[in-house]
Amino acid sequence: MAYKALLIDDDISTLELMKFQLEEEGFEVTTVDSGKKGLDSVEGKEFDIILTDLNLPDFNGIEMVSRCKEISPDTEIIMVTGYGSTEKAIEATKAGAFYYVEKPVEFEELLVLIEKAVERKQQTAEIRELRGKLSNRISYQGVIGASRAMQDIFEVIESVAESDANIFILGESGTGKEVIANAIHYKSHRSKKPFVKLNCSALPKELIESQLFGHTKGAFTGATSDKAGFLGQANGGSLLLDEIGEMPAELQPKLLRVLQERVYYRVGSEKPQEVDFRLVSSTNRDPFDAIKDGSLREDLYYRINTIEIKIPPLRERMEDVPMLAEHFLKIYAGKYKRGDCEFTERAYDQMLNYNWRGNVRELQHNVERAVLLSKGCKINELNIPKNFDSAVSFADISKKEDSEGNQSDINNKYVFEKNGNSLLNQTNLSGDALFEEVGKFIVEKLQEPQDGTEQKDIFNSLENSVVLAALKRTNGNKQAAANLLGLYRPRLYGMIKRHKLEEKI
Repeated sequence: MAYKALLIDDDISTLELMKFQLEEEGFEVTTVDSGKKGLDSVEGKEFDIILTDLNLPDFNGIEMVSRCKEISPDTEIIMVTGYGSTEKAIEATKAGAFYYVEKPVEFEELLVLIEKAVERKQQTAEIRELRGKLSNRISYQGVIGASRAMQDIFEVIESVAESDANIFILGESGTGKEVIANAIHYKSHRSKKPFVKLNCSALPKELIESQLFGHTKGAFTGATSDKAGFLGQANGGSLLLDEIGEMPAELQPKLLRVLQERVYYRVGSEKPQEVDFRLVSSTNRDPFDAIKDGSLREDLYYRINTIEIKIPPLRERMEDVPMLAEHFLKIYAGKYKRGDCEFTERAYDQMLNYNWRGNVRELQHNVERAVLLSKGCKINELNIPKNFDSAVSFADISKKEDSEGNQSDINNKYVFEKNGNSLLNQTNLSGDALFEEVGKFIVEKLQEPQDGTEQKDIFNSLENSVVLAALKRTNGNKQAAANLLGLYRPRLYGMIKRHKLEEKI
């Protein structure tokens, strides 16, 4: 099937020329000369790619991008304009544009961007199809996490690992960017080839070029022999450029040329070296801040960011903390021959009430220290700041009374009624049939989204209600509640913390 393109521009000659060029490439093209007509087209038909001018007679192009993404979030948009600036490009990208190009533009270059945009839209659709397939995993290719954010990352990796698309990983220090990079490489068809890693902030600026591109004997003082460099070592495999925003500005155009031409030159040599590798980049900085202060070239950013993976900080996925802690506990208990160590509930309380500014790395070091300092098989506490004293221990859950009686709370309770009888009491419903009826009831009772209002995450509310009900049914016995729900007990601890259920019953 032909890809569908929408062209929005008030310059009729530009529309006609671009329509002719895209139709020659097999696209099905729709053209409009105003923003209003463009929005009407997007509402009535699904497009694979939209190209819009910045200055339209009735809409600002930035607003046009934002409105189109609201109507069709998966459709990629390229802004084409005669008034280019870095500020406008960043503004357009933040609004949801895939790319921003200035007129006049060579059609061959534009076609490459269009093909990449269409490829991203297809990958988004594939990710959606994969949603749910990985939901029961708490680990994937060495990455630990059962939170929704991590499940989404697993799905992205599953979808894109086999491709050669450039990957850009964003995340605070200690969130596990290198672990995600490892998962991508070892899941890919390049897994049996080298995975070479270069930390751009760890080497002096004058050494990065020779380390990356290699050098010939005598190219500079101390170059006593030829060296292939990281690019040469990564041939056939993958290359990780960690903290790419720290790469010297004068070196970035050379990297951009390598990505475009797949050819590089060793320092001191004019002989071209062909190279085939998959690039994975990472940074702990906001890339737009890096572009603004000149640390990262804008054209390089768009080249390395075919697929973006943003890792949330640990404090935003606290349900993963107990699982990560147990993973590290198993590693260090074995390493230091401490037998079958386990955490007490007091230790879990500490973990789940601490901010973890150092993210997964800080948690890992604290678990290692706890194992080394432990005097028995149980670890009662970790040596972390005690900012959790006001928290309620999970051990006290069963001692609390329900002060709300039978009052309904839309935030954490659902009462399901059908023909005057509670669904939960219908003996003819069980298993999947019961879940199906409950699901239908909930969806039928949902109000239609209103313009300008944010729709509540229904799955978050359901998770809250189900966990709360399980804890009440088991009188606060977490292991029994976890067994009832088919959950790994530390994962249940994380849910209790995230929904603040210790304060609700």
